[in-house]
Amino acid sequence: MAPIFAYIAHNDGVIDETALELLAAARKIDAEAPVTAVVAGHGPGLHAAAGALATAYETAWKFSHEALAYPNAEALRPVLVSALPAGAIVLMIHDTFAMDLAPGLAVKRSAAYVSDVVDIRGMEDGTLGVVRQEFGGQVGSRVAVESAGGMVVTCRAGSFAPAAPAIAGTVEDKSGEIGVVAAKRRFLERVVPEAGDVDITKEEVLVAVGRGIEAEENIDLAVELAKSMGAAVACSRPIVDARWLEHSRQVGTSGQTVKPKVYLACGISGSFQHMGGIKGNPFIVAINKNPGAPIFQVADVGIVADVLEFLPALTEAVQRAR
Repeated sequence: MAPIFAYIAHNDGVIDETALELLAAARKIDAEAPVTAVVAGHGPGLHAAAGALATAYETAWKFSHEALAYPNAEALRPVLVSALPAGAIVLMIHDTFAMDLAPGLAVKRSAAYVSDVVDIRGMEDGTLGVVRQEFGGQVGSRVAVESAGGMVVTCRAGSFAPAAPAIAGTVEDKSGEIGVVAAKRRFLERVVPEAGDVDITKEEVLVAVGRGIEAEENIDLAVELAKSMGAAVACSRPIVDARWLEHSRQVGTSGQTVKPKVYLACGISGSFQHMGGIKGNPFIVAINKNPGAPIFQVADVGIVADVLEFLPALTEAVQRAR
């Protein structure tokens, strides 16, 4: 079996909560194979992240360099190309950074590349079976990936239930293996988005609306439900693009990252861009009149219904119960 590595993102030492999702994905490839976490950066935050990963993975590799202090796929790619062993399987979460890093990494390593994987069916005779979604999530496709030259696989956030941490492992400092790091891109500044009237990143219960709400005036249905539940209203990108709600309420890779305990997705299809903004393994209730909507694949409870009819009924039931 080829060695398995998981690239883990971190924010100044705080590892991304999808770290255990990648561990779960790795175990679906081979339940017995050791999995090595890979983390990059510079300064105290990197050391903290590597130490945290060593409490879940058998081994954590850390790469320290000034050029890696901020996420830069152009700088990180050659580091991974030279450090990872031949034939390795590399996993990472499918987000905007991975879409920048992974394709070129696969090309440079002459490895197979498969993106946005929602399930892994296991390895058989050197071929990895995975499941992707096509046509906006309307169709699930099974893909066979040849592993002879290694592979790079990006996994959709929220598709794999977080795995139980492994026995505490060790940290290996691989910084000495970094050669000359040259990148045309350089970090300029971090721009903090303006705060809205509600900080959805701190809410425990969110009622999120998508295209299925159909019209701006129908958002009041979600507002009433949120009031009855003591929740806040959030949304997907089309609602912000239509200027029905402010950007501070948008959940997704181009919006806010939220960590609620309960997430009601009302008329939301469940694209990876939207699901990428949901962390912490919340209890997801999906309401959508399309039974084939991809949101149902990650929801704990799925309800096939028109949100315009269902939300008033749910609001009434909640109010009676309280």
